[in-house]
Amino acid sequence: MKGQETELPVDDSRTNHLPISGGSDLPGFHQVLGYRQVSWTEDEAVIELDVQACHLNMAGVLHGGVMTALLDVVLAEAGTYCPYPGRVRKAITLVLNTTFTGQCSGGVIRAIGRRRAGGTRIFNSSGEVRDADDRLLAIGEATFRLRSGSEQAQGVPVDFLVPNNKKEDGDV
Repeated sequence: MKGQETELPVDDSRTNHLPISGGSDLPGFHQVLGYRQVSWTEDEAVIELDVQACHLNMAGVLHGGVMTALLDVVLAEAGTYCPYPGRVRKAITLVLNTTFTGQCSGGVIRAIGRRRAGGTRIFNSSGEVRDADDRLLAIGEATFRLRSGSEQAQGVPVDFLVPNNKKEDGDV
C-alpha cells in the first residue's frame, strides 16, 4: 500500500547471507580478487584471501594494490551490513588512505574493517590487513557515501547478476 512501509524478514543470525564464498560467485572485480567472506555483522566485516602468484608484484611480494582493494571492500562492508536476505546496501568510496607496514609472499591474509562514525549518508571506517602469523601488513581508513536506497537497513534488492553501473546524481 502506498505510504506504508513493507515488513521485510530480518535475519537474526547477524551474518549476511549474500552469495559470497570462495570468489567464483562474486560480482565483477570482487571475483578477480577472489577473497572469501569470513564474517559480516553490524559495523564490522572480515574477509580472507589465499595469496596466489597473480597477487604478487614483480618483487615477488603481495602487491600493495591488492591490499588496498581488500581494504576498500572490507571498510565499505563495515558500514553497509544488511540483515535482510536477498538485499544489500551499497556505498561509494570518497576517500581511501592506505599505510603499508609489512609484506608477505604467500599464505592467507585477513582484512578486518570497522565502522567508526557516520551520519545518514556518509560514514567512516578503519581497518587493517594481517598475515597468517598476525603480522600487520597494512592499515586503512576510508570515507564512504551510501548510494540511494541504501540509507536504511533494508537496502535494495541484490542485482549482482545484472550489470548496474549507471551513475547516480552526485556520483563522480
